[in-house]
Amino acid sequence: MSKIVLTVACPSRRGIVAAISGYLASKGCNIVDSAQFDDFDTHNFFMRVTFVSETGATLPELEQGFSPIAQEFAMEAQFHSPDVRMKVILMVSRFGHCLNDLLYRWKIGALPIDIVGVVSNHLDYQKLVVNHDIPFFYVPVTKTSKAQAEAQLLSIVEETNAELIVLARYMQILSETLCEKMSGRIINIHHSFLPSFKGANPYKQAYERGVKLIGATAHYVTADLDEGPIIEQDIARITHAQNAEDYISIGRDVEAQVLARAIHAHIHHRVFLNGHRTIIFPASAGGYASERMG
Repeated sequence: MSKIVLTVACPSRRGIVAAISGYLASKGCNIVDSAQFDDFDTHNFFMRVTFVSETGATLPELEQGFSPIAQEFAMEAQFHSPDVRMKVILMVSRFGHCLNDLLYRWKIGALPIDIVGVVSNHLDYQKLVVNHDIPFFYVPVTKTSKAQAEAQLLSIVEETNAELIVLARYMQILSETLCEKMSGRIINIHHSFLPSFKGANPYKQAYERGVKLIGATAHYVTADLDEGPIIEQDIARITHAQNAEDYISIGRDVEAQVLARAIHAHIHHRVFLNGHRTIIFPASAGGYASERMG
């Protein structure tokens, strides 16, 4: 029996959990994992339920039968099959540490996604990508060709049916139009020094100021540069004995790990947008492995 995931977001009110669990029980489904959160500030309710159908009920049947409940509670509800891998486009410029890390995790099965293409405004990683049997799309960007490049990107997204774009250190700013069109479906990674150290060589700037913590932030992309809802963050402690090159090396490791964890949470439908914030439900018992095996 394959596990099925139900995600729910709706205004908070009494009876939601009872309605969901009662419906699943009536359809012969057994809940194996459940997480919920009631936000008293926004009065929004979020829930993620993993269950198995012991009667062989199909996803379309479950969705159709659940529709009246979703309407009654004004729910945004979706049923997800872990057997269907999310289609993802990776975008990269000239820093390849995140791209290499994601390709490795994908290759060994630690990141269960379907990489439908890698888009870059440079040719540095074309051979690497092609050697992984992944389509590589070269989309150069200049001051005069930004609109054309973005139109080409949207065409690639539509042709590949990509559900998620990952900016794996892609160093071009996306337009407000694209951010709105792909709202909640573009993830970016950057160092966590902002707004203190802007512009070029942020790690060198941090070294010169004696920073003791190096961090990274993964977030959804919005029209407000580097201010989208945060998905994942982490830090590494450093000492006076480390130099600027050490800062860069440590920072890149943190960036790669944080980005991978953010993607993992997104593709397993554990992230819920809640205004400018996110609700992140933890991985089920057994961690990443149980989610991979589904």
